[in-house]
Amino acid sequence: MSDRHIRVLLVDDHQLIRDGLSGVLDLEADMSIVGVAATVAEAVAKYDELSPDVVVTDLQLQDGTGLDVVRAVRKKSNETGLIILTMHSGDEQIFAAMQAGASGFVGKDAPSSEVVKAARHAAVSPRSFIATGLVGAMMRRQSGESTKLSDREHEVLLLLADGLGAAQIGDKLYLSESTAKSHIAKIYQKLGAANRAQALVTAMRIGLLSSVKPSDS
Repeated sequence: MSDRHIRVLLVDDHQLIRDGLSGVLDLEADMSIVGVAATVAEAVAKYDELSPDVVVTDLQLQDGTGLDVVRAVRKKSNETGLIILTMHSGDEQIFAAMQAGASGFVGKDAPSSEVVKAARHAAVSPRSFIATGLVGAMMRRQSGESTKLSDREHEVLLLLADGLGAAQIGDKLYLSESTAKSHIAKIYQKLGAANRAQALVTAMRIGLLSSVKPSDS
């Protein structure tokens, strides 16, 4: 046969879920469950023994997390598909799975067809990442972080509000003038501003600066 048969290792510490997912995946003509595991340690041992094409693992396990499974397998192979299943599918969990090296992330409340689709994706494209909520999570992260200033940038912003120029800011903070200019440019970029006035207006609007500066203190 020219069609690839996908061999799956299933990792979950609840037998009922293992049995249910096994039944779902085994119904697919191009997939079969070659092994099951209930812990991180057992999953890694079964992976070494069976060399599956795809590992589907729960996020919460008794001796660790599915991320531990992903990291352990990813150190051994870049060709293995790695899917995280979880009841908790928030933004942070999605990014954690992506950073660990997973191929996909599926909430346990998703239809079983999503697990099948993710497993097929992982088998053919193990190094790319898919998750239903990924686009929204990335948009939320970008909008949240785009205006988040570092501590140093906030110090520079306060001195800009005092009317200081780059050279004076550099003197105050013991920085070179070019470094001060670099911080100022980064502040403008994060605040979507073209000049000092726009930056200060935006900073006040989003709460980075008080509109009324204290006279003392």
